[in-house]
Amino acid sequence: MQPFSFATTAQILCETGSVRRLGVLCRERGAQSVLIVTDPGITRLGMLDGLLPGFAAEEVAVQVFDQVLADPPEAVVMAAVEQARGMQAQLVVGFGGGSSMDVAKLVALLAHPLCLQKLADIYGVGNAKGQRLPLIQVPTTAGTGSEVTPIAIITTGATSKMGVVSPLLLPDLAVLDADLCLGLPPAVTAATGIDAMVHAIEAYTSKLKKNPLSDLLAREALRLLAANLDAAVHDGQNRAARQAMLLGSCLAGQAFANAPVAAVHALAYPLGGHVHIPHGLSNALVLPHVLRFNAPVAVGLYAELAPLLLGERLQAGSEQSLCEQFIQELSELNQRCGLPSRLRDAGVPAELLPRLACDVMQQQRLLVNNPREVSEADALAIYQAAF
Repeated sequence: MQPFSFATTAQILCETGSVRRLGVLCRERGAQSVLIVTDPGITRLGMLDGLLPGFAAEEVAVQVFDQVLADPPEAVVMAAVEQARGMQAQLVVGFGGGSSMDVAKLVALLAHPLCLQKLADIYGVGNAKGQRLPLIQVPTTAGTGSEVTPIAIITTGATSKMGVVSPLLLPDLAVLDADLCLGLPPAVTAATGIDAMVHAIEAYTSKLKKNPLSDLLAREALRLLAANLDAAVHDGQNRAARQAMLLGSCLAGQAFANAPVAAVHALAYPLGGHVHIPHGLSNALVLPHVLRFNAPVAVGLYAELAPLLLGERLQAGSEQSLCEQFIQELSELNQRCGLPSRLRDAGVPAELLPRLACDVMQQQRLLVNNPREVSEADALAIYQAAF
């Protein structure tokens, strides 16, 4: 066994209906002023309306920043930081999908009264220093696992993204409440669910930091996600399936936070940057094609995951057969869940593929974790196969 380090969110609350105690949870952490970071859709749907009176009952001042966009730009982060500073926030809540939780992490760090760093100073691995405000994360989709990862991804240019990676970004508490996911549209449920499955698969095959703890989490995450994805997609009010998906996403997040993701994500990011395809769908579109590329060196690992994905539908066979069944099952997920299966169906023009492949090479932070080395020519071939 190679040496490894493992870090995660300090506390996880997995309970349907638990978000109704959000004001109490903030007060228990000594906060008298709280900023909730979210997106306009959450406000429009009234998802906070029933929670805000609970803050008043606990005599906790609360404000809402609801301008987070998908693939959030730096300006959104700094606007939220300024609101947190202006109200002298003592605790930050990220409420929503991965973008809201990522912004909340950076607000908790940059709005701390003793913080002297600027956003530009902290991009990369381990560059964030000092302290942060207490941080609670409340995911409303089962996908990103951001509630248990030390990573925040920000859009830094017209098509480019950068990450802040630091143990400081690990939240104090993650609240997993299926009630927040009820009625989520099938396409969003499917794309975020497949995103979480990618996290589990890539953590299990991560080249440099794969370890026994991440393996355990990745395997259980994939089992939960595979067993409940169809029910969550096709019956949006299924609480049991929704809670299982949230837990699966969380476990996958814990796994890839410690055994990082690889080529699937590296190929997904340029799709988000250039064509603004949602991150989960970007992953789903390239997933089976990256797996086929990796199969010559990862056949054994994919075979080990096959029973967790297919369950009783798995047909006994050789290691190669199990690997092929694993990839085939994942290649059929998009169509089964009502998602586009080809890049062209998601609005990607053929002439963009070489530029996308070039941009993949900027994602060395991810590519070094892939079980098989990826060249620009390889990336282009994978995109062409996915087209």
